[in-house]
Amino acid sequence: MRSTQLFSKTLREDPAEAETASHRLMLRAGMISQVAAGVYTSLPLALRAMRKIEAIIRKEMDASGGQEVRMPSLQPVEIWRETGREAGFGDNLFRLKDRRLRDMVLAPTHEEVVTSLARSNISSYRDLPSMVYQIQTKFRDEPRPRAGLIRVREFDMKDAYSFDADEESLDITYRKMLEAYNTIFARCGLPTLAVEADSGAIGGKDSHEFILPAESGEDTILTCSNCGYAANAERARSQKPPMKLEPEGDLDLVETQGIETIQALAEFLKIPSSKTLKAVFYMADGEMVLITIRGDLEVNEIKLKNLLHAKELRLATPEESQAAGLTPGYTSPIGKNNVRLVGDDSINLGNNFAVGGNKPGYHYVNANFPRDFAVETVGDIALAEDGHGCPVCGTSLTTVRGIEVGHVFKLGTYFTETLKANFLDAQGQQRPIIMGCYGIGVGRLLAGAIEQNHDDKGIIFPAPIAPYEVHLLSLNPQDPEVGSAAEELYSRLERAGYEVLYDDRTESAGVKFNDADLLGLPVRLVVSGRNIKQGAVEAKRRQDAEGSLVPLNEVELALAKLLA
Repeated sequence: MRSTQLFSKTLREDPAEAETASHRLMLRAGMISQVAAGVYTSLPLALRAMRKIEAIIRKEMDASGGQEVRMPSLQPVEIWRETGREAGFGDNLFRLKDRRLRDMVLAPTHEEVVTSLARSNISSYRDLPSMVYQIQTKFRDEPRPRAGLIRVREFDMKDAYSFDADEESLDITYRKMLEAYNTIFARCGLPTLAVEADSGAIGGKDSHEFILPAESGEDTILTCSNCGYAANAERARSQKPPMKLEPEGDLDLVETQGIETIQALAEFLKIPSSKTLKAVFYMADGEMVLITIRGDLEVNEIKLKNLLHAKELRLATPEESQAAGLTPGYTSPIGKNNVRLVGDDSINLGNNFAVGGNKPGYHYVNANFPRDFAVETVGDIALAEDGHGCPVCGTSLTTVRGIEVGHVFKLGTYFTETLKANFLDAQGQQRPIIMGCYGIGVGRLLAGAIEQNHDDKGIIFPAPIAPYEVHLLSLNPQDPEVGSAAEELYSRLERAGYEVLYDDRTESAGVKFNDADLLGLPVRLVVSGRNIKQGAVEAKRRQDAEGSLVPLNEVELALAKLLA
């Protein structure tokens, strides 16, 4: 491709709306163009890179036994109501009506349709196991689309669905997909972490995310350098800092006027925050819930939502708290019986806690569970943090920022039971098909690659997913000798099978070098009058500080080594 023909223009300045490196660089490099918030046109350079990602995905999915299909993005809302997920997705679900005023949705995912497909095509255990996949456009009405292709409202995604007869067979399929995903990301030239994760609104049980480490990532990962444990902060378990137990003291009410925060209470009583219990008020599906957790820990709302099996969870408003008789800063579960009481298991890790006195200006000291208060449910609902002990080996956990680029999880039988997708087993009994789901965001993966691979000059594309392999620069192409040598080399490399972007513009050398660094193709070849006089061209990998001269008759050999 010649730069003079490429449907794309680079920008000299950073766009004001760009929030992250990938967003800024993709706009500057002319890879994407914004149509609306969270809606982008993919220009030729971005589309070429995504097509390479898709080719790698297809090859590995086919090798794993997947068969490609294409399901509709436009779906009747009835099947979403049947599974209960219309309410589960809430405002993230795009809704519309057709000309006959029937309710429709633009699908954010395809479990309902693929389950119906399985119901029509799988009738016997002899039809199992089976797997289908697609690369299709999805729609989610994100409340805060951001970061270019990282969080958008319309996006391309590979999603695969497996169908198995029993849990043992699903385990085999799941492990196979974990291996396939590791291979896909490795072939893209992108190191990822496979971490334990929450399944989100789609449901399921065993679940892993593939995280691309990047400082700008919106996911926080807890990892153990000793045993390899890794989990998204939404799901991560940890050994919470232990507290030395003391002889139980007598429960006592003390005056604490104006003390309404854990930090202030700890300072006033001259105790660590871990010797306090704090109360947090939530509304779970319209019900007031009082959470009790040790003062040095934070509530993990994903864990809490899962523990309560709640569809909707949010912090209670001051008005709701007041109506329930809860006083911010001074509430505890002692003597409370008009609200649902839930405790983090940290209430068992320590004793003689300071807690709210349930009236303004007072706190209890020496509160102990279960002597002084009861809760209906106890579970791990705390956010795992940097420095907590690994749940497997006890080594201190560390945090890593990253971008989720893939997600695999076991769906089980919820969809097949709801939509009656059954099969006859070997004994002639009707049983629900067991499902798994496996997704990769194609555009998100491209943006994540740029977040992970860039410098202050521009993108540094991993060779397997670069739009072109070689950036050929002709300096002063008006010079007959330079122009002729560059044209001949361009034709020669294309005949040899290399993907070449040929900068044949009449721009200055500085502009061309800056654009080459911005676009970040793996190898840059420079044809100039000085190089031609030496019978050579300059070759440089994008990540290298300096290039080297390569004889014109050895360019293909040099490229093979540089691209290896």
